[in-house]
Amino acid sequence: MLGIVVKTERGERHVRVSAAELAGLVGRIGGAGDHFLVLQRIPDLPGVFAQVWHDAGGGYEVEHGDGGADRHFAATAEGPGAVIAALTGWAREEAGWAEGLSWSRADTTPAPAVPPLDLSEEERQELERRVREVLAAGYATRAELAECAEEFLVTGDRRPVSGPQAGALADRLWLERVAEQSGRRGETDPERLTRAFATLREAGITAREHFACCRSCGNAEIGGAGEPDARGFVYSSHQSSESAADGGLTLYCGGFDGSSGTTAAIGHEVVAALGDAGLRTEWDGDPGRSITVTGLDWRRRLVG
Repeated sequence: MLGIVVKTERGERHVRVSAAELAGLVGRIGGAGDHFLVLQRIPDLPGVFAQVWHDAGGGYEVEHGDGGADRHFAATAEGPGAVIAALTGWAREEAGWAEGLSWSRADTTPAPAVPPLDLSEEERQELERRVREVLAAGYATRAELAECAEEFLVTGDRRPVSGPQAGALADRLWLERVAEQSGRRGETDPERLTRAFATLREAGITAREHFACCRSCGNAEIGGAGEPDARGFVYSSHQSSESAADGGLTLYCGGFDGSSGTTAAIGHEVVAALGDAGLRTEWDGDPGRSITVTGLDWRRRLVG
């Protein structure tokens, strides 16, 4: 698998695609509403990207950025073969990946300087605390983190943080987190959770991470989030994800038939799957109570 996220004009988001899947996406584009792909590394890095545009009957316009307006390059290709080779090489960070195309510096205008934040020290600290909290949960993209920073202090007509200021703050904290994670090896606790949830989905249980804002909304929405023949569900909410950095993650589960017996049975399956993945839980078997995954080292790898 390639360590990239591929976004399409259709609004799709493909994470860690294979080389064959990337080739299929390049070969697909060109029709109405499906002209381009944007590739980002995992984790996403500011100004680092590759992208391609194609209209059926024409050539392919390829671009890549390496961290700033002065490191933005463009090339054209007649057919998809050279594009697939270049983008696959870029995704793998292979030496000489760009040599198959003739590149020139793209005509881009540098972004204007971002003015410093005009906030009280208390507001500044509260804003940074909130952004770090969302970042620690590990599910937000860079764009979502910037949106959080821009909206957090909004009251009435007062919008004290502009879009560019929010983006600069989000990128600074994001890059700090990337540096913290750069030397991490082996399976993490969040990845163990993902593996356990994949096992539960294979067993006919709808399993979703970071699903809905809270338990009330999650219970109302989970029925439409999985296969129609699912026996039951388990999910973590946004609120529980943001508390996981403190060492515990709350999971909500139930049966779609509404019976306490099915809910209890689903709960036991969830606990067993988590245990098989190497995670510890606390649950007394009461179908009316949530399951807590305990003792977590919650350092979810950033994607973006």
